[in-house]
Amino acid sequence: MKPKNKHNHNDLGLDTKTVAEGYRALNKDGTFNVRKQNVSFLEQLNIFHSLVSMSWLKFLTVLALGYFTINIVFASLYLIIGMEHLTGIHGTTPLDQFTEAFFFSAQTITTLGYGQVAPLNLAANMVAATESLLGLLLFALATGLMYGRFSKPYATIKYSTHAVIAPYQEINGFMFRVVNPKNNQLLEVEVSVTLSLKRDTTDLRDFHLLELERTKVVFFPTMWTIVHPITPSSPLYGLSASEVLIKDAEFIVMIKAFDESFSQTVYSRSSYKAQEIKWGEKFTYLTKRYGTGVSIDISSIDDTHTADLN
Repeated sequence: MKPKNKHNHNDLGLDTKTVAEGYRALNKDGTFNVRKQNVSFLEQLNIFHSLVSMSWLKFLTVLALGYFTINIVFASLYLIIGMEHLTGIHGTTPLDQFTEAFFFSAQTITTLGYGQVAPLNLAANMVAATESLLGLLLFALATGLMYGRFSKPYATIKYSTHAVIAPYQEINGFMFRVVNPKNNQLLEVEVSVTLSLKRDTTDLRDFHLLELERTKVVFFPTMWTIVHPITPSSPLYGLSASEVLIKDAEFIVMIKAFDESFSQTVYSRSSYKAQEIKWGEKFTYLTKRYGTGVSIDISSIDDTHTADLN
């Protein structure tokens, strides 16, 4: 049996060897900073995942472009067949005829059919029938994609832009803040933080699972400051800000929670590089009294003030 690598305390499935300074395994938005090369188009093709995962603006743009493209294609087919094979066409110029064919295509693909324009011969009827069938299939697909996007659970957790090294009890601690800006309730929220450090003499990296003040909260209605106490057993113990920079530190954050709205487990990821850590600053307390409850200014999640380190 091979002995375990004593340096890798937490296997994240990330490469332990870096090829450049400033390496970042995980982007701020939670995506992995990995580019796969020499992958064939068919192997990387995943239309459903792309359409469900892209932003709403891109998704609606794709739908609109697809809708207009299909109608342009079928309008062109009607022109090729001949406008004399469509009844109710009154345009005399090519542009007017194409416009009428385009709107006839739009009425056909949506199965709307005002009845003003209708196909006359076999070819025109076959094109119209094909377009009607295609319209039914595409609108069913679009409806499924819309449902998939609305029903897809994801954790909308907001992270503080910077982490801090601040005084904590009689020692210091590494801290960052998270908050759920939405009204949905997240329960049984768990967090883990892994520190990636470059070794002194090689390009290899060590991964350390950090001990936290608390790794789980039952409810998450307010802001949560996640703290790693820098005790003698911490990999940060005794390191200065410049040494953390030299070691090209990256703090990889993983949050898991149960979304009450969807009754499903959701995940959120982010990371902090050494350059994104403020030393000798502490997060400002944001919770205020509001009637019989409390209020939190989400926009002030990054507010800090100077604090002397222990």
